[in-house]
Amino acid sequence: MSTDDSRRHYIDGEWTTGTGDETFSSVNPANGEELASFHRGTEADVDRALAAAEDAYDEWRSLSHIDRAEYLWEIYHELRDRHEELGEIVTMECGKEISEGLADVTESWHMVEWAAGNARHPHGDVVPSEIASKDAYMRRKPKGVVGCITPWNFPVAIPFWHLAVTLVEGNTVVWKPAEQTPWCAHIIAEMFEDSGIPDGVFNLVQGYGDAGNAIVEDDRVETVLFTGSAEVGHKIASKVGGEPGKIAACEMGGKNAVVITEEADLDIAVHSAVMSSFKTTGQRCVSSERLIVHEDLYDEFKERFVDIASDIAVGDPLEEDTFMGPLIEADQVEKFKKYNDLAREEGANVLVDRADLGSEEIPDGHEDGHWVGPFVYEIDYDEDLRCINEEVFGPHVALLEYSGDFDEALEMHNSVDYGLAGAIISEDYRQINQFRDEAEIGLAYGNLPCIGAEVHLPFGGVKKSGNGLPSGREVIEAVTERTAWTLNNSKDIEMAQGLSADIITDE
Repeated sequence: MSTDDSRRHYIDGEWTTGTGDETFSSVNPANGEELASFHRGTEADVDRALAAAEDAYDEWRSLSHIDRAEYLWEIYHELRDRHEELGEIVTMECGKEISEGLADVTESWHMVEWAAGNARHPHGDVVPSEIASKDAYMRRKPKGVVGCITPWNFPVAIPFWHLAVTLVEGNTVVWKPAEQTPWCAHIIAEMFEDSGIPDGVFNLVQGYGDAGNAIVEDDRVETVLFTGSAEVGHKIASKVGGEPGKIAACEMGGKNAVVITEEADLDIAVHSAVMSSFKTTGQRCVSSERLIVHEDLYDEFKERFVDIASDIAVGDPLEEDTFMGPLIEADQVEKFKKYNDLAREEGANVLVDRADLGSEEIPDGHEDGHWVGPFVYEIDYDEDLRCINEEVFGPHVALLEYSGDFDEALEMHNSVDYGLAGAIISEDYRQINQFRDEAEIGLAYGNLPCIGAEVHLPFGGVKKSGNGLPSGREVIEAVTERTAWTLNNSKDIEMAQGLSADIITDE
């Protein structure tokens, strides 16, 4: 990327340094090297971006869905053409291994493809009226200016989950990406510029939480789409919830679990648990930090899981023989180790402790990276234990044994405040269906890892994990208003429910 543009926001069709003097850096978490420097957005920059989005709205909404989608098709092709390049940048900027970096970009073009293709699909419902001479149907209209706040761990895919549908539906956007991954955000803005999208329709403000907060609190924003931590998301939801007509669509974290019953295939169980717990170094909102295992399989499962966790390949995320890269930043390393200590204090029997990797395990030239390995422990179940209730967002995994019937496993699974994702490993279809129906989660998996998203499926949770609206097809619900429209084709007025339409006067 060019020196001139690398430090700028993209507002009203222009690259701008904004009003602030502060800059911040994108840093490679694997080696501590600075990748690029960016201007930090201010409230004034957000104000200008929102003004541009508001000014562009009427003209943008006047276009057809299909005309709006044409701009997205340009980006779809660029994402495919730049797959290898952008996938490598994802890996360098957020630290997940290269197959995940490439998959992040693939998922983004899947989302753009779905959103742009959906422009030619029906966008309303014809509803039979009680009155034969009436037509009744529902149609959707864009809400207006939408604020998007996205996380670092899927720095290309999740922004397009927010942006693609929102724009095709006729809204304009102000986007604040995660401060850890501004380079990926910059490239996305370049793609929007290359598409020729009208000025002000798409706006990017780089920066920290104060810039995001300015978006949330501004009256011009009709909907806030947020994906990130529960702590921040709940503050956003509380703020927006008190404003009539305004929506906060939040997808947040989880304390997810894999339930392994006495009817499980152990090969599938171990494979699924390793993927669920350690992919992305445990830094997915759907990562599993709890493994709930029936006593009949517990010892064998523990032995096999511990054996793999003890030897899981931690290394340079750009190398294809790496399974786990670094944590995103030093603060996350500190949090990870704090919860490891908490587990010990609460009575854990530690089975694997690779929190402090030896120098021989750290790749050459990467000594300044944020390196950790798996931390695995077993602990007697108590619903009040903090270590099995609070999200760590790292490779911190508790093994919990249960001895009763499947209802006991479900009770343990549902005991946390979160409700994002969960998996069941079983060959008994009755157990699988009971989990599907009674697990308090938005994403349920059977005989699969507790990870994975397909863009045409809803993605989100319940309880403390949010409402799931800023993802997949559910975005449409968050960024449009429904109008129930009834048209009378008769010269007479006839009402439903037998309501009299006669006008009676004293004369």
